[in-house]
Amino acid sequence: AQLTESGGGWVQAGGSLKLSCTASMRTFSDHVMAWFRQAPGKKRAYVGAISRGGMSTQYADSVQGRFTISRDDAKNTLYLQLNNLQPDDTAVYYCAARYGTYYLSGDETNYDYWGQGTQVTVSS
Repeated sequence: AQLTESGGGWVQAGGSLKLSCTASMRTFSDHVMAWFRQAPGKKRAYVGAISRGGMSTQYADSVQGRFTISRDDAKNTLYLQLNNLQPDDTAVYYCAARYGTYYLSGDETNYDYWGQGTQVTVSS
């Protein structure tokens, strides 16, 4: 299985971006999907996750109300809409997949597959 993120870039504070994560796997719909991010000099941190079928989502407090996770199983694609971006949101954003569970987890060790990351830079 392979995950490929896209859509990162540079944006001014208050702006928006939409990230995509395309999965090359036959069983995308059987995976809980998540986003994490790693800022310079910091550990990788949980952004949020979406359940199989997309009925449930979970977000870190720092992004709640600003970021939205969605998925399109027909396209094997995960999305992250980032609104009202702030300089503290500057990071490499990673998507991750966890097979065969309905549990939304913020623990990165629970995820089986990872993308290579896409850079988001927010200037003040």
